Amino acid sequence: MNNQTIENELLGKGVKPTAMRILVLQFFQNSINATTMRQLENHFDGSDMSTLYRTLKTFVDHNILHTIDDGTGTLKYAKCIEGCVCAPTDLHYHFHCLKCKETICLTEQSIHSVQLPQKFTMVEANMVVKGHCSNCSN
Repeated sequence: MNNQTIENELLGKGVKPTAMRILVLQFFQNSINATTMRQLENHFDGSDMSTLYRTLKTFVDHNILHTIDDGTGTLKYAKCIEGCVCAPTDLHYHFHCLKCKETICLTEQSIHSVQLPQKFTMVEANMVVKGHCSNCSN
Protein backbone atom coordinates (compact mmCIF):
# COMPACT_ATOMS: atom_id res chain seq x y z
CA MET A 1 0.00 0.00 0.00
CA ASN A 2 1.43 3.40 -0.90
CA ASN A 3 1.62 6.40 1.43
CA GLN A 4 -1.25 8.24 -0.28
CA THR A 5 -3.59 5.28 0.23
CA ILE A 6 -2.56 5.05 3.88
CA GLU A 7 -3.02 8.80 4.34
CA ASN A 8 -6.50 8.53 2.83
CA GLU A 9 -7.39 5.65 5.17
CA LEU A 10 -6.25 7.66 8.19
CA LEU A 11 -8.14 10.77 7.06
CA GLY A 12 -11.22 8.64 6.40
CA LYS A 13 -11.09 7.49 10.03
CA GLY A 14 -10.61 11.05 11.31
CA VAL A 15 -6.91 10.63 12.13
CA LYS A 16 -4.27 13.16 11.12
CA PRO A 17 -1.64 11.34 8.99
CA THR A 18 1.68 12.05 10.73
CA ALA A 19 4.89 10.38 9.58
CA MET A 20 4.87 7.90 12.49
CA ARG A 21 1.20 7.04 12.04
CA ILE A 22 1.79 6.30 8.37
CA LEU A 23 4.76 4.05 9.21
CA VAL A 24 2.86 2.20 11.93
CA LEU A 25 -0.21 1.64 9.75
CA GLN A 26 2.04 0.46 6.92
CA PHE A 27 3.63 -2.01 9.37
CA PHE A 28 0.21 -3.41 10.31
CA GLN A 29 -0.92 -3.53 6.66
CA ASN A 30 2.05 -5.82 5.93
CA SER A 31 1.67 -8.02 9.00
CA ILE A 32 -0.59 -11.07 9.30
CA ASN A 33 0.27 -11.68 12.96
CA ALA A 34 -0.94 -9.67 15.91
CA THR A 35 1.84 -7.50 17.35
CA THR A 36 2.83 -6.49 20.88
CA MET A 37 4.02 -3.04 21.88
CA ARG A 38 7.49 -4.53 22.48
CA GLN A 39 7.61 -5.99 18.96
CA LEU A 40 6.61 -2.61 17.56
CA GLU A 41 9.32 -0.88 19.63
CA ASN A 42 11.90 -3.35 18.30
CA HIS A 43 10.76 -2.80 14.72
CA PHE A 44 10.94 0.98 15.09
CA ASP A 45 14.20 0.89 17.05
CA GLY A 46 15.09 4.38 18.27
CA SER A 47 11.53 5.70 18.08
CA ASP A 48 9.93 7.37 21.05
CA MET A 49 7.99 4.78 23.06
CA SER A 50 5.31 7.27 24.11
CA THR A 51 4.72 8.25 20.46
CA LEU A 52 4.22 4.59 19.55
CA TYR A 53 1.87 4.09 22.50
CA ARG A 54 -0.18 7.18 21.61
CA THR A 55 -0.33 6.01 17.98
CA LEU A 56 -1.65 2.58 19.03
CA LYS A 57 -4.21 4.18 21.36
CA THR A 58 -5.38 6.55 18.61
CA PHE A 59 -5.68 3.68 16.15
CA VAL A 60 -7.72 1.60 18.62
CA ASP A 61 -9.95 4.60 19.46
CA HIS A 62 -10.63 5.15 15.73
CA ASN A 63 -11.23 1.46 14.84
CA ILE A 64 -8.06 1.11 12.77
CA LEU A 65 -6.60 -1.51 15.11
CA HIS A 66 -8.18 -3.78 17.69
CA THR A 67 -6.63 -5.33 20.78
CA ILE A 68 -6.36 -9.04 21.49
CA ASP A 69 -5.98 -10.68 24.87
CA ASP A 70 -4.73 -14.13 23.89
CA GLY A 71 -4.04 -15.26 27.43
CA THR A 72 -0.29 -14.64 27.30
CA GLY A 73 -0.49 -11.63 29.61
CA THR A 74 0.62 -9.25 26.87
CA LEU A 75 -1.88 -7.21 24.90
CA LYS A 76 -1.55 -7.58 21.13
CA TYR A 77 -2.75 -5.36 18.29
CA ALA A 78 -4.05 -6.27 14.85
CA LYS A 79 -5.47 -4.35 11.89
CA CYS A 80 -9.24 -4.12 11.79
CA ILE A 81 -10.87 -5.58 8.72
CA GLU A 82 -12.69 -3.19 6.39
CA GLY A 83 -16.03 -2.15 7.82
CA CYS A 84 -15.06 -3.14 11.36
CA VAL A 85 -16.53 -0.99 14.10
CA CYS A 86 -14.97 -3.04 16.93
CA ALA A 87 -18.34 -3.31 18.64
CA PRO A 88 -19.63 -6.37 20.48
CA THR A 89 -21.57 -7.26 17.33
CA ASP A 90 -18.44 -7.24 15.13
CA LEU A 91 -16.37 -10.06 16.61
CA HIS A 92 -14.11 -12.76 15.22
CA TYR A 93 -11.96 -15.58 16.55
CA HIS A 94 -8.21 -15.45 17.09
CA PHE A 95 -5.69 -18.30 16.89
CA HIS A 96 -2.68 -18.46 19.22
CA CYS A 97 0.11 -20.92 18.46
CA LEU A 98 1.40 -22.53 21.65
CA LYS A 99 4.77 -23.22 20.04
CA CYS A 100 5.84 -20.05 18.20
CA LYS A 101 3.55 -17.77 20.29
CA GLU A 102 2.14 -15.97 17.24
CA THR A 103 -1.50 -14.83 17.24
CA ILE A 104 -3.56 -14.24 14.10
CA CYS A 105 -7.09 -13.04 13.45
CA LEU A 106 -9.53 -15.53 11.95
CA THR A 107 -11.76 -12.91 10.36
CA GLU A 108 -13.58 -15.34 8.08
CA GLN A 109 -15.55 -16.68 11.07
CA SER A 110 -17.64 -14.51 13.35
CA ILE A 111 -18.32 -15.26 16.98
CA HIS A 112 -22.01 -16.03 17.29
CA SER A 113 -24.05 -13.80 19.54
CA VAL A 114 -24.27 -14.86 23.15
CA GLN A 115 -27.62 -15.00 24.90
CA LEU A 116 -27.14 -13.20 28.20
CA PRO A 117 -29.48 -13.22 31.18
CA GLN A 118 -31.94 -10.37 31.46
CA LYS A 119 -30.34 -6.99 32.37
CA PHE A 120 -26.83 -8.27 31.50
CA THR A 121 -24.93 -6.15 28.95
CA MET A 122 -21.97 -7.37 26.91
CA VAL A 123 -19.14 -4.87 26.69
CA GLU A 124 -16.64 -7.07 24.88
CA ALA A 125 -15.96 -10.70 24.03
CA ASN A 126 -12.75 -12.53 23.26
CA MET A 127 -12.45 -15.95 21.70
CA VAL A 128 -8.98 -17.44 21.33
CA VAL A 129 -8.38 -20.87 19.83
CA LYS A 130 -5.03 -22.34 20.92
CA GLY A 131 -3.01 -24.99 19.16
CA HIS A 132 -0.18 -25.28 16.64
CA CYS A 133 0.04 -23.22 13.45
CA SER A 134 0.86 -24.78 10.09
CA ASN A 135 4.57 -23.96 10.52
CA CYS A 136 4.74 -25.59 13.97
CA SER A 137 2.52 -28.62 13.24
CA ASN A 138 5.28 -30.43 11.32
